[in-house]
Amino acid sequence: MLHSAFAVNKLGNTSAVGPVEAPPWLRPLNARSIALSVLLGSHPPELPARAFVAMSELFDIPGGTMRTALSRLVRSGDVIGMDGQYRLAGRLLDRQRAQDVGRRSTSTVWDGRWHTIVAAPDQRDQAVRRHFRSVMANHRFGELRPDIWMRPSDLAPPPVEPDWIMSTGHVDGIGPERLVARLWDLPSIAADARRLLEGLHAARATADWSDPRSIPQLFTLSAAVVRFLRNDPLLPAALTVARWPVDELRSVYDHFERDHQQLLQAFLRGA
Repeated sequence: MLHSAFAVNKLGNTSAVGPVEAPPWLRPLNARSIALSVLLGSHPPELPARAFVAMSELFDIPGGTMRTALSRLVRSGDVIGMDGQYRLAGRLLDRQRAQDVGRRSTSTVWDGRWHTIVAAPDQRDQAVRRHFRSVMANHRFGELRPDIWMRPSDLAPPPVEPDWIMSTGHVDGIGPERLVARLWDLPSIAADARRLLEGLHAARATADWSDPRSIPQLFTLSAAVVRFLRNDPLLPAALTVARWPVDELRSVYDHFERDHQQLLQAFLRGA
């Protein structure tokens, strides 16, 4: 939950009137989410155990709960723990790279072609399906059917793995706008971007950027924006509307996150 000294209204504003219900699009963070979010936002993605405990206590989560979450992350192979230090490992390093890509706008001119990747086997176990979906999502592909994923060719596709079929070319039989609508819900993406923009502007205006007690509010909002940008399809301008709000969100978040990281990293260094 957010620190008890602050409340968050529907725009993300802080007040001193006690806790209120957070916006439904602002997902509350548990110990595991806090640990992963702080690692995913760190370069290099490695921190001492005491930093995680200090973060959890800011969120009114007991240190023991955070230590349990870290142990489970180590057992799952998502984090490596050694000599009191914890760092990202395995698939989460791919997730961090995808997250970093989401922070940048694509400037490649789109030539109208599409990448299509098909998982060829009729029968795939759950781990194989999960891996395929993860790779597709990290490379901003949209799901046409469970084993057919597509995206515009302005971004590079992933390396083709065994039993995958990939092609790049123009698509006949359906216009690009209809195909985009099959793959992504652009009105919902735009609405989410506008809500997050409201939250960023409100936090910028109301948070105390010198007080570590502001970190839970700012960190929770930052995590929501990062989660959104990691899932953003990064479509070429020709396939979005004019004044696409995701572009503004990305720009505003760059300034927000610079100051947020300055406050957060100072707190973690002193933990």
